Amino acid sequence: MTHLARPVLPPRLRLPTLALLALLTLLLGACAALPPRTPTEPSQAYTDTGATTLARVAAGSLVAAGANAGAPSGFRLLPTGVFAFNARIALVQAAERAIDLQYYHIHNDQTGQALLRELRKAAARGVRVRLLVDDFHAASLEPLLADLATCPGVQVRLFNPLPLRWGPPVLRLALSPGEFERHNHRMHNKLLVADNALAIYGGRNIADEYFMNHAETNFVDLDLLSAGPLVHELSTVFDTYWNSDAAWPVRQVLGLPEASVDTNATAAAQARFDAAVRLAAPLVPDQPLDPLGQTAPDVQLAQGRLVLVAATARVFADPPTKASHVDTGAAIRPTAAMQGVLATMAVARREVVITSPYFLPGDVGMPMMREAARLGGRTVIYTNSLDSTDEPLVHDKYSQYRVEMLRLGVQIHEFSPVQVQRSRSFGVFGKSTPRLHAKMAVVDQRWLAVGSVNLDARSAIGNTEMSVVIDSPALAQAANRLISGDIRGDDGGPQAMYRLHLQADGHTIEWRGTDEQGRPTGTTDEPGNHPWLRFKLWLQSLVVDERLL
Repeated sequence: MTHLARPVLPPRLRLPTLALLALLTLLLGACAALPPRTPTEPSQAYTDTGATTLARVAAGSLVAAGANAGAPSGFRLLPTGVFAFNARIALVQAAERAIDLQYYHIHNDQTGQALLRELRKAAARGVRVRLLVDDFHAASLEPLLADLATCPGVQVRLFNPLPLRWGPPVLRLALSPGEFERHNHRMHNKLLVADNALAIYGGRNIADEYFMNHAETNFVDLDLLSAGPLVHELSTVFDTYWNSDAAWPVRQVLGLPEASVDTNATAAAQARFDAAVRLAAPLVPDQPLDPLGQTAPDVQLAQGRLVLVAATARVFADPPTKASHVDTGAAIRPTAAMQGVLATMAVARREVVITSPYFLPGDVGMPMMREAARLGGRTVIYTNSLDSTDEPLVHDKYSQYRVEMLRLGVQIHEFSPVQVQRSRSFGVFGKSTPRLHAKMAVVDQRWLAVGSVNLDARSAIGNTEMSVVIDSPALAQAANRLISGDIRGDDGGPQAMYRLHLQADGHTIEWRGTDEQGRPTGTTDEPGNHPWLRFKLWLQSLVVDERLL
C-alpha cells in the first residue's frame, strides 16, 4: 500500500492557518449537540449457557484445578500481549451464545479491526454480541462501529457520548457544549465475557500497543482469564453498564437510522465493514510458552482444559452513575473500585507491592504509607519513569511525593526503557519504546488486586473503574515475579528498572541501574528530563489540578 506524505505548510502560513482552524473548530463545537436519547431495550446476560463448549471447558478446568466451595473460581494470568490477544480471539471464536465486551479504548488499527472482524463472524453464526465502548477515543472508530451495528445479532453502544463528534479526544472534550465535568468522567473498564462462562479483564485496551504489535511504543500489562462464579458477577457488572442511561446506541448518537429501515443502506454498510477489516492480521504466538510456562490459551481450549488456579475473589465495580456525578468537594473520595484495592492494602501486615503506571498517592495514599512505615511494614512501588511515561504531567505531580516516600523507607522502582529492552525481562521490544501499563497490588504475598484502577485521582473520583481482588498466594507471588522481571541486581532491585535512592543530604534522588555489561550505574539527573519539557510541565501544572489527573 502506498502512503502519501502529509503536506507541510510553509512557516509563514502555519500560524494563520492554525488560528483559522481553531476558530472553525470553536464555531463547529458551539453548534454540536447530541440528538434526543430514545429509550433502549434492556437486556441481560444469558444464564442458560451450561451446554456450550466454553461452559463445559470451564467446568472441567475448574474440577482439574481443585475448585471447591472455599475456592470456587479459576484464574490464569495473561502477562504477555500476544497470549492476551490470543485469549480474546479464542474466546470470541469459540462462543456459541453470547459475547459481551466493555472497553475504554478500541483503536482503529490491526488489533482493533481483527477483533471487530471476529465479532462480526460470531454474530453471523448466531452469537449475540453486545459491545460497549467509551466515547472519548471513539471518533476514529465511529464509521466501523456504526457499520458493525447493522449486522444481525450485533449491538454497539457508546458510553457518555460527547456532543462534538470529530477531532482529537481532548479537543472534543474541551469543545463539547454542556457540562464539562460530566463529559470528563469516562468509562475506563476493560472486560470480555464469553457465554457467561469465561472472562478476561485487567489493564489492556484493544490497540496494537497493548499487544506488542506497535512499531513505536508497546506496553507491559497484565490481564486475567477466569472461570467460575466470578464470571457471573462480571456479567452483572456488564449488564449494569449496558442498561444504564449513559450507554447510547452508536447509530442513535450519530443520527443514523436503524439497520432495518433501509435494506440497501444496510447491505452497503455491512460491505463497507467487511472491506475495512478484511486485511487485519491477528497476532500469532511466536513462542510456545509464556514467562510462566503456560501454553497459548487457544491451544488449551482446543485440548478441552484450561490450566487454572482455584481461588476465591471479589469484584469491586464503580456504578455507571459515577460518570454523571459531579464532585464539587475539595476532598478526594475514592469510589468502589479503588476502595476495594485500598481496603486490601489496609489489611497488610508485612508488605504491599504496588504497580501503577500513573501513581499519585495524594491525601489518601500518603497517610497509608506513613502508617505502614510506623508499624514496620514494607511498601514497594513500581511505576513509570519520566522517560517511559506517556503522561508526563501525571509523572510531574507524582515526583513531588518521591522524597517523602523515600524518607519513609518506601522502595521505588521506575521503569527504564533502555534497561527493559536490554534485559528482555518483559519481552522483545525491538525498536519500540517499552512503557508500563499494568495495574495491580500484591499484599502480604497472598492477595492480588488487579483491574483498570490506577492509583491516582482520576481513577478515584473521575473515571468508572473495576477491580478484582483474589485470595491466592500462588497468583500473588507469580504476579510479583512477573513485575519484578525475576531478574535482580546486586542490591536486590530489578535490573530492568531504576531503583531510586535518597542521598545523605535527605533530598537528592539517585537513579541506580545497570549498563550493557550489567555493571551498576547511578545518576542524580532524572532520566528523560530536559529544560523544555520541564518548562512545559510547569506551565501545565499552573492550570491543571491534581484531581483531574
